[in-house]
Amino acid sequence: MKKTNYHTHTKRCMHAEGTEADYVKAALDAGLDVLGFSDHGPFPDNRFDSRMPYADLDEYLACMDALRPTVPFPILKGLEIEYCPDSRDYYSFLLKEKKLDYLLLGQHYYQEDDGSYVHVFSIPEKIGTRGYIKYAHSVKEALETGYFPILAHPDVFFNNPYSWDDNCEEACDIILNAAVQTGAVLELNANGIRKGIQSLGNDHRWPYPYADFWKKVAKTSIPVLIGSDCHDPAFMWDSCVEEAYRIAAEWNLSDNLTDTF
Repeated sequence: MKKTNYHTHTKRCMHAEGTEADYVKAALDAGLDVLGFSDHGPFPDNRFDSRMPYADLDEYLACMDALRPTVPFPILKGLEIEYCPDSRDYYSFLLKEKKLDYLLLGQHYYQEDDGSYVHVFSIPEKIGTRGYIKYAHSVKEALETGYFPILAHPDVFFNNPYSWDDNCEEACDIILNAAVQTGAVLELNANGIRKGIQSLGNDHRWPYPYADFWKKVAKTSIPVLIGSDCHDPAFMWDSCVEEAYRIAAEWNLSDNLTDTF
């Protein structure tokens, strides 16, 4: 397999370190075969925080164009971005007009029936695991648009302090069935490993990757891509990426692993 990373941030998102050039150097030092940038995608109305302002998008893309001739491996232009049903034309604009190579679905928010956004890292107790079902349906709808070939950290909703129940089971099945139907690639995300073992519900575990989710994936033929989700050049190919490959083998995902999408 080629040595690749398609989940790379920059300081533009305001919660990462390093410039585009810093990450390109880190990829060169790590011996990568392909580097994909996927900083947190802005919306024209700047509706979410912790990402570059929309006004910075063209400079972000221009930096990658300038860096491409400086290294022997491909640099791909992408964004990690949420799916919002009102923004389908925007995703098409990014791919066709801005000529992005890919959109990485990073569904950090889902919408309640009243239109309000809920952050999946902190689903309120009054919602609990019922929110997982909402999240899963938003992912399903996103994948069915065809705009997103990769689903970043598909198990990120387990970043909450709730124990496994029937809602967890149903949410996982919705996501996996959508991936099967659309041919999407699921990312096993090393940044959850960097967050360390935590007490969540009745478990002591990483917030993600979540073993029970991935053991369900192992029973399918869904392709799995390891992503560094690096917010610092030092994380381009660190011990947590190596640990992600190790647990992929432990969780019987070796036959699912891919290096592309």
